[in-house]
Formats: sequence, structure tokens, C-alpha cells
Amino acid sequence: MGAVVADDGPSGVKAPDGGWGWAVLFGCFIITGFSYAFPKAVSVFFKELIREFGIGYSDTAWISSILLAMLYGTGPLCSVCVNRFGCRPVMLVGGLFASMGMVIASFCTSIVQIYLTAGVITGLGLALNFQPSLIMLNRYFDKRRPLANGLSAAGSPVFLCALSPLGQILQHEYGWRGGFLILGGMLLNCCVCGALMRPLEPPKKSEATKEPAEKKVKKKLLDFSVFKDGGFVIYTLAASIMVLGLFVPPVFVVSYAKDLGYQDTKAAFLLTILGFIDIFARPICGMVAGLKWVRPRCVYLFSFAMIFNGFTDLMGSMSVDYAGLVVFCIFFGISYGMVGALQFEVLMAIVGTQKFSSAIGLVLLAEAMAVLIGPPSAGKLLDATGKYMFVFIIAGIEVTTSALVLALGNFFCIKKKSEEPHTKEEAAEREELNKSEDKIPEDAKVDSIEVEQFLKDEPEKNGEVVTNPETCV
Repeated sequence: MGAVVADDGPSGVKAPDGGWGWAVLFGCFIITGFSYAFPKAVSVFFKELIREFGIGYSDTAWISSILLAMLYGTGPLCSVCVNRFGCRPVMLVGGLFASMGMVIASFCTSIVQIYLTAGVITGLGLALNFQPSLIMLNRYFDKRRPLANGLSAAGSPVFLCALSPLGQILQHEYGWRGGFLILGGMLLNCCVCGALMRPLEPPKKSEATKEPAEKKVKKKLLDFSVFKDGGFVIYTLAASIMVLGLFVPPVFVVSYAKDLGYQDTKAAFLLTILGFIDIFARPICGMVAGLKWVRPRCVYLFSFAMIFNGFTDLMGSMSVDYAGLVVFCIFFGISYGMVGALQFEVLMAIVGTQKFSSAIGLVLLAEAMAVLIGPPSAGKLLDATGKYMFVFIIAGIEVTTSALVLALGNFFCIKKKSEEPHTKEEAAEREELNKSEDKIPEDAKVDSIEVEQFLKDEPEKNGEVVTNPETCV
């Protein structure tokens, strides 16, 4: 009971910005690594699955697609579960689901059964871990939150570099069934990470504040009021456009190199370069985003990262040799890492801690549709034209467009309207305080003064993000 109540994110709890938060950050690093790298890592088993079940590559590719679809598409379901039961219980159940799916998949006798086990069940388990871990990270860090987001996001490239070679070793030594079984055991570590997500303790309430607290309205399981926030709507639209083209170049760059006549090992090394650069780009970008001058303008840094990524795609379309693709992978790794480090930091800054659990679920649902459309559409374009240049150009245009939507929408639609709501809220708060002073006893008045002083001091304690019109709507 206590854990569930505390997991609701009580507004009076100040983020510790350290302490046990570092253990929470470590758990987020592991969860992010499994969530993003696992769908790509299982692809090393595809050849054996093709040989055993007599199917095509497109049939096996559905395993990764279903994993990603579950990770993104179950966002609202995860939000409801977190708001109802709390982060820690949801993550523990998710870890069991993720492990159980891979273990059962090792005994499957058809590809459809693998879709349901390794795809649906494991994908749901990873989703139930990924979203709550970000919510807990948001509650434990405030001033150091950009750095914490950058460090946790680095789990994706680190695990990708580790799980792919490990998958090849497991396939060689134990076959795909033994490999699935061992990977299922490894996914039980998600339960350990879930156990690290200790809920923050709410402040102890005095006798004078107990009665109003009992009349407090229950928290909604899925808060659709975030759509009234212009900043959230603009962010969701921009993010949906972005993911149409963001994941396309990593999918096709290896095939691009092979099409130019280079060996398989040399072509695959391009992804290693990209991942290595990405590992360092994410935490470094997190450090930069946490600087005092940069953090209030974090949304524009995110827009710059997307423009950088889109421009890199456009330049990569003109690559005609291996050296050109290496340069492309270096700059794409930098820009891709920047986007990965900033995407959830900006969302946290826009909607705040209280609504983040609902906001991230709705954003991931919107992105799920774009994720399923982007790479397949690029594949059809490649089949129609036979040229990788057009694939990279379209991807670059999509990502650049999303950057312009976010930056211009934030500048013209948000900045001008941000001051008035804050002024009305402050006036309403002061009016309520003045009315209550005439009705409550003397010792309760002291508490009201302390609360008012706390509200005034809070922006300074939160790194001046709360009152900034460009990151908080």
C-alpha cells in the first residue's frame, strides 16, 4: 500500500538528485539497453529460424517489428498500470513477462508461436519496464536530470554492442533454442532493476492538513488533459514525424555499403562505428543540456539535434564510397545520440512530473504508428527506385521537418502565451490563502505562510525550469 501511494509522485517531495537516485539510474541504464537493443539483437538468430521453419527473411523480421510495436504501442496501457499500481510492481511483473516470453519461445514449433511468445509477451514485458523506469528517473532527478537522461540513454548503444556478439556466440554454441533460453534468463535482471525503483516517501502531514488531504480527488489512470497543453501537442506531432525517418538510415546503411560492392564484414563494421560514437554522444549531450544557460532552452537544443540528424541523412545520400559512409556514420552517431539523450528530457520539462506518466504513454502510442510506417515505406521506395539515395533524402526531409515543427511551434505558439496562465494561477493561489487566513486558527496560519514561501522558492530549487516559458507550458 505504501509503495503504491508513494509511487503516485507526491508533489511535496523534492527530487534528491543523487543518493539512491544513482541506483535508480543504473536500473534505467539496464532497462533502456534491453528495451532498445533486444529487438535488434534477436536478428542474429534469423538465419537458423529460416532454415528450421522453411520461411523467408520477411517472416522472421516480423519478430523485431512486433517487439518494437509492443514497446511503443502499449504506452497507454503502461500509463494506466503505473498510475494504478505504482512503478515497482509493474516493473517486477514486466520482468517476469519478458523472461517468460523468451523461455517459452525456446520450445516453439512454428513461427506463429514465436510471434506470440518472443514478440508479444516479451515485448509487453519490456514495455512494462521501460516506461516506469523513465518515470522513476524523472522523480529522482531534477537539477541533474539532463545528465541522468543522457547516461540512461547510453544503455541502448552499449547493450547493442554487447548483445549482438553474445547472440552469435550463443547461436554457435547452443543453437537458437538454447540461445533464446539463456536470453530469457538474462531478462530476469529486469526484475532486479524493478526492485531498485524504491518509491519516494511523501512528506508527513500535520493534523491541520489531514482533513483536506482526505478530500483530494483520486488521480486519473490516464490523464488526457495533457492534450490541452499546447507544448505537449506540438512535441507529439514533431516526435511522430521524426520517427518516420529517424530509424531508417541504421536499417539500410549496411545494405547500402554492400550495394557499393564492399564485403559483409566491412559493411557491418559501419554499425559498430555508429554505436561507438553514440555511446559517448548521449552522456556528453546530457551534460551540455544540464548547463545553466542551455537547460531553459533545451527544446531548441533538441530541435538543433534533429536538424543535425536530418542534414546528416541528406549528406549521406551523396556518399559514393566506403570513406563517405564512415564519415556519415560518425556524424549520424553524434546526432542520433543527441536526439536519444534529449527526447524524454524535453517531454519531462514540458509536462512536469505529475503528468509525465500519462504523457509518455500517449507519445509512445503516436510514435508506434510512425515506427511501423517508416522503415517499410523506405523499403518500398527502394524497391521502386533501386537507389539508396532517395531513401536517405526522404528520411532527412522527415527529420528536418519535425525539427522545424518543434522549434517554430514552440517559439510562436507557446512563448507568447506562457506568462498569462502563470499569473492567473498565482493570483488564484494568493486569493485562496487570503480567504483561508480568516477561517483557520493561529497555529495553522503559520503553516500557510510556510507553504506560500515554499511556492515562491520552488522555481529556484528546481533549476529555474518551472517558470521558463520555452520548456514548461
